[in-house]
Amino acid sequence: MFSGQGSFRIFRIAGITVYLNWTWFLVAVFEIQTRGRHYTSPLWNILEYLALFGIVLLHEFGHALACRSVGGKADTILLWPLGGVAYVDPPQRPGATLWSIAAGPLVNVVLAPILYAALQFARAAHWRATMPNAYLLIGAILTTDVALLIFNILPIYPLDGGQILRSLLWFPLGRARSLLVASVLGFVGVAGFIALALYLQSLWTGIIAAYAAMNCWSGFKQAQALRKLEKIPRRTGFACPSCHTAPPVGLFWTCNQCSTRFDTFETGGICPSCATRFTNTMCLDCRHQAPTAEWQPGFVPGTGVLSSQVGA
Repeated sequence: MFSGQGSFRIFRIAGITVYLNWTWFLVAVFEIQTRGRHYTSPLWNILEYLALFGIVLLHEFGHALACRSVGGKADTILLWPLGGVAYVDPPQRPGATLWSIAAGPLVNVVLAPILYAALQFARAAHWRATMPNAYLLIGAILTTDVALLIFNILPIYPLDGGQILRSLLWFPLGRARSLLVASVLGFVGVAGFIALALYLQSLWTGIIAAYAAMNCWSGFKQAQALRKLEKIPRRTGFACPSCHTAPPVGLFWTCNQCSTRFDTFETGGICPSCATRFTNTMCLDCRHQAPTAEWQPGFVPGTGVLSSQVGA
């Protein structure tokens, strides 16, 4: 969930709002200054960092647009010192999640040959001698794109590679076990990051390790909760319109008027204590809400009736 604290809105396009965290500027100043020896003017350092900004932004838009293409929700992107975060909420199905995650690295894959062609053109045009700053900039942008691609596809949760691995494991193992395996493997990757940070004495690598560790722990706890949820008996005749999972049998829904816990599918969406009627039902597995009628197999979207009732 995006809170917006410490960030400000840059722009909004295609229904997606892009925010920038204030700490990004601190890191930008540091990075630009430390790379001063590569160019003859600081302007080129600024252009290089803005190119990094652009690559990360395109990567995150890849996530967001892919998520929307499978019926998910994605309306916020945050750029911060560790890169970017697209707040995506795809339907909780392995295929939908896999595409939403894989689309980000695929943007880097598409950019790589384009940037390589630009570098070859600059080399053929002898920019190394006539326009050395521009030549170095193109090479730096290509290197950045490839480095971000390699880093992101590492099979370490919550990096894209770790989430792609989790989505692939989802097919044979299910939602809970796939997340559990990805989280545990992620801890192995975190240990590697910590060792690398100590060896290189790198603060940034240590920060990345800490960020990954927190997300791995969160994923591990979520997997445990999902495993408990999976053991609950399921109600036949109904399925979530988003993740296609049958709802559990039991008093798992709470009336927001009198706080009574009840089984909404047993009572037809009516609170047994205060008689409040709820037209929408939240899926306990994927947290999406949909009209209760849409949970019934054969429901025809946009008609409000079952397929068996159409034309009756």
